[in-house]
Formats: sequence, structure tokens, C-alpha cells
Amino acid sequence: MYTRKKILLNTSVKYILAALALLSIGSFVGCQESSDSLFEYTSDFKFTEGVYPDFESVLRNTPIPKGRIISEYSFSDNEFFTHVLGKKYVYYFDNLGNRIEFPTNKIWGYSRNGFLYIQVSRGFYRITMLGSISHFLAYETTEYYNNYNPYNTSPYYNTYTYSSPSRSSSTEMRQYLLDFKTGQLMDYTVQAVEVLLMYDPDLHTEYMQLSKRKKKQMKFLYIRKFNERNPLYLIKNNE
Repeated sequence: MYTRKKILLNTSVKYILAALALLSIGSFVGCQESSDSLFEYTSDFKFTEGVYPDFESVLRNTPIPKGRIISEYSFSDNEFFTHVLGKKYVYYFDNLGNRIEFPTNKIWGYSRNGFLYIQVSRGFYRITMLGSISHFLAYETTEYYNNYNPYNTSPYYNTYTYSSPSRSSSTEMRQYLLDFKTGQLMDYTVQAVEVLLMYDPDLHTEYMQLSKRKKKQMKFLYIRKFNERNPLYLIKNNE
């Protein structure tokens, strides 16, 4: 028998609560920025190269530039971000010249060659479909702990020996969705798609009328439909 530690729970209750939270947060975010301060994302847009400490810096396209990151590696090294983000902390200089220490496990992600990479389960993965609802693949490592009896009988000595707990792990590729209105990360499931489509009531109603089988088969199609009807908007950087 095993107990499993997961980074994301996939339950109906979770997504019902998420639906209410995302809609309210989405409305709040929309109120904070006027249309004049936003611009529509297109496939031609390139994110500024650097490390994004949080989701807000992604929306504003204001990463920590390479030139401010303190590192022994060359900026021209193709593996620069792999080296820098492979350490426990990222060190850089802020706008005032102060030396900042930032935990790597708190980093949202980074941009290289204009493409976004997001951190999931201590790894960084490129967001391959970027839109209001984004989709990407990532590897998740899951740890398993065996239940055990603290005393085992030895067949050779007929004595009791102590048995320490055993731990094992497995790595699997998983699909994720990123809500670009709130930064919420979700499993690529029918329940998640149902929640995210609630931003578009007509499309949500259409999807909900499908059979369970069709919902599962057409998840990706409806995400694309949603993104076509609801373009991604980013915040203009006036710096």
C-alpha cells in the first residue's frame, strides 16, 4: 500500500471553488488596467529575455534582465538559464544597484529567444500554446512511501530486525493549463476546461451540452476556440 504526495489535486470540489475564485479575480484584474494600458498578444510578440520572479512580471514583460544577474557563466552560453536556475538562489542587482537574493523555487519562470518557460515541480518547461488559456507539457516526479511493519522476522536467524521505511519515485509527463487572467495552474482535465470556459458563457454552454466522451475528445479544440474569441492582453511596459 502506498501514500502519494501530489503537487496538484484533481477533484470536483477543487474546481467548483476555483470557478468562483477565478471569475472574481479575473473581474478584479480587469478593473485594474484600462484598455489604453493593454495590448493584444500575437504570435509575433517576443518576451524580453530574462528571469520572471512572479506572474505580474510576466504580464508586464519586465523580467530580471540577463545583464543584472550575478553569475560566473557567460550571457552567450545557450545553457545560461539552466546553470543559473539550477542553483538554490538567483542573485541579481535591482534598479538601485542593491544585491538581491531570490530563492529559485519561488521563480515563476524565464524567457529565452522570446519564448516563455514556466516552473513546475522544480523544472522549467516551455509554454507551447500561449493564449488566454495556455497549454504545455511538463514532467512531474511523484514520491511514494511504503507502509511497513517496524519489525520483520529474519528467515535466517529467527530474530526480529528493524525495517526502515522505503521511498521510491516515478516521473511522468503531464499536461497543464495556465489561466492567463489569474496565473492559476491547472491539470489538463475536462473539469478544468469547464471552469475556464466560464469566462465565455456562450462557449461554456456549448461545451456543457456535449456528452462526457465528446468533452474529453474536444478539450483542445474548445481551448483554441476560446483563445480565438478571447485574445490574450498584456500590460504595456512604459519604462
